[in-house]
Amino acid sequence: MKKWFIILFLLVSLQGFAQEKIAITEDDYNNTKIEMADVMRSEGKIYVLVGIIGIVFAGILVYVIATDRKISRLEKLLEEESGINSK
Repeated sequence: MKKWFIILFLLVSLQGFAQEKIAITEDDYNNTKIEMADVMRSEGKIYVLVGIIGIVFAGILVYVIATDRKISRLEKLLEEESGINSK
């Protein structure tokens, strides 16, 4: 039964397309304007995006530092215990 589901999903996935192909023109190569960024900047949303990215990065940094401190504390505790047991 599991094999039939896999075959069914494979057949269905072969029919799905993410995008249709669009021909690339010379204007596409010469385009240096980024519409999404310009629109977000004009509406002030780019600053919200940069702020959220900064908050997420700061959160990851705090998490990594806290984890490093906990690991260092555990390593020190392990060294102390192994030093006591070896004497």
